[in-house]
Amino acid sequence: MAWTLLIVAGLLEVVGVIGIKRVAVRNDWPNNLILIGGFFISFSLLTRAMETIPLSTAYAVWTGIGSVGAAIVGMLFFQESRQALRLLCLLGVIGCVVGLRLVE
Repeated sequence: MAWTLLIVAGLLEVVGVIGIKRVAVRNDWPNNLILIGGFFISFSLLTRAMETIPLSTAYAVWTGIGSVGAAIVGMLFFQESRQALRLLCLLGVIGCVVGLRLVE
């Protein structure tokens, strides 16, 4: 259950980051709600996951999901670079996150 909470927390971190981008473009209540709600729920779930998952693993997985997710959202919806080297680096982050899970 803790791993499910952690994965959902990472995905909600991406929602919070989308909220940051939306607030940067247009600072209104709906966008602020996306930002605050995404991060609030994400932090809450991360806290619960850390009750059983070690801090170093949980935080690395959470930030990894958030980083890769934000990069993918940026490429798909905000016309950010899709260079091969960038994609390779994202695969490296995914590999490291999977590695942390395997060695726990």
